Amino acid sequence: MIRKFFGKLFGKTAQPKIIAFKNHRISPDLISPAAQKVCETLQQHGFAAYLVGGAVRDLLLGREPKDFDVATGARPEQVRGIFRRSRIIGRRFRLVHVMIGAETIEVSTFRGNAVDADDSVQSTDEHGRILRDNVFGTVEEDARRRDFTINAMFYDPVRQEVLDYHDGVADIKARRLRMIGDPLQRYREDPIRMVRAIRFAAACGLEIEPRARKPIRTLGGLLQNVPKARVFDEIMKLLLSGNAVDGVRRLRKEGLHHGTLPLLDVILEQPLGERFVMLALANTDVRINAGKTVSPGFLFAALLWHEVLAAWKQAQARGMHLMPALFEAMDQVLQVQSEQLAIPRRYGGDMKEIWALQARFENRTGRRPFQLLEHLKFRAAYDFLLLRCESGELDGEIAEWWKKFSGTDEAARAEMLLKDSAPGPAKRRRRRRRHKPGEASTGESAES
Repeated sequence: MIRKFFGKLFGKTAQPKIIAFKNHRISPDLISPAAQKVCETLQQHGFAAYLVGGAVRDLLLGREPKDFDVATGARPEQVRGIFRRSRIIGRRFRLVHVMIGAETIEVSTFRGNAVDADDSVQSTDEHGRILRDNVFGTVEEDARRRDFTINAMFYDPVRQEVLDYHDGVADIKARRLRMIGDPLQRYREDPIRMVRAIRFAAACGLEIEPRARKPIRTLGGLLQNVPKARVFDEIMKLLLSGNAVDGVRRLRKEGLHHGTLPLLDVILEQPLGERFVMLALANTDVRINAGKTVSPGFLFAALLWHEVLAAWKQAQARGMHLMPALFEAMDQVLQVQSEQLAIPRRYGGDMKEIWALQARFENRTGRRPFQLLEHLKFRAAYDFLLLRCESGELDGEIAEWWKKFSGTDEAARAEMLLKDSAPGPAKRRRRRRRHKPGEASTGESAES
C-alpha cells in the first residue's frame, strides 16, 4: 500500500541507468581528492557512498564543481565514528561535516520515505513545508526525494560510474529542468525550490519544463514562510553564479522578486534604475567568470542604491542637510529590506560605507580629496561611482576627474586642486566689486 502511494506521488522508479566512464567521460582531475577519500573510506567500512547533487551535474557539464557533497548509507553517528575530524550539524537535516586537510566535505545519509515517521524525525508546517526530516532510507528512496532530475544522479568515484535514476543525463542533453514528483507538493515542502529552479535554469542554460514552471507564480507567497537566512543564502548563490543577469530576469519573469528582493520590482520599473542594476550584475558576472573575487556588500549596495537615492532626495526636500539626509535614507532602506532578507551585518556595514562615500566624491576642495583616497573603501566606492556615470545618473566628468586624481603623483594632485578652485572670470569680477574701496558688499560673491 505504501509503495502504491509513493508510486502515484513520484512515479515508478526503475533501476538506475549505470553510465560507465566511456560514456560519461568525467575527468578524475576535476574531483576533489578529499571527496574521493571520503567515498573510499566509507566504502571500505561497508557503506555505499557517492558524490551527489550539483557536483555530479557540474562534472557531466564539464565544469569544476565549487564544492562536493557525499551521500551514504551510513548514519550520521556512524560517519562521525569513522572520521576523527568531523562534526554532526543541523536539526532540520542532520548532516556531517568531514574535514580533510583544508577541505570540508558535507556528508548526508540517504533520505527515506516519511509515511510512518513521527514528529521527532519529520514534521511540517501548515503549508506543507518540511521543518524537520531525518528519515533515513536507501539510495533509491534518496533519489526520489531530491528536487530535480539533474540533481538526482550519483557518482561512484571508485568504480567511475554514474547512477541515473530519473534520466537526469537525458535532461541535461535536452537542456531541460524537470521536477521529480508533483511540483505543487514539492514546492510546498520547500518553497526555496522555486528560487533554485530559476538559479539552475540560468546557470546551466536550461528551460524549466511547463509542469514545473506553472505553479511558481501562484506559490511565490510561500517564500514569506521560509527563514530569512535560507532565502538570503539562495539569493546569494544566484547572484554569485556567474549568470546573475539571466537569473534576475527570470526571477522577475516568474514574479519571484516580490518574495526575495521585494525592492527589485520597484527598481526594475525605472529605466535609470534598471540600467544601473543590470550593469552591476553584468560586471559581477564578468568578474566571476574570469575567476576574480566579488564583494557581496558591493553587489547589494548596487541593487538597493536607487531606493537610497530616492529616499535621500525626499529627506533633502524636507529640509535636511546633505549627509544627515543620506544616513537617514540608508537606514530606512536597510530597515525595509531586513524584513525580507537577513543581510548579514558585515555586508550592511560595507553597503553603508560605499553609499556614504558617494557624497564625498562631489567635494573636490582642500584636503578632503586626499583623505578620500586614503579611505579603505575608496576603490569599491570609486567603482560604484563609475557605474553611476555609466548608467547615466551622473556626468562622466566626475569619474574622469577622480581617475586622473587617483592615478597621478602628489604634486600633480595639488595642481589639479589649485586649478579646480581657481576663480573664473565671473568670480574675479564679483571679487573685484566686493573689495572696491568705498563700496559696500552686495553679498553676491561666491564666498558669502
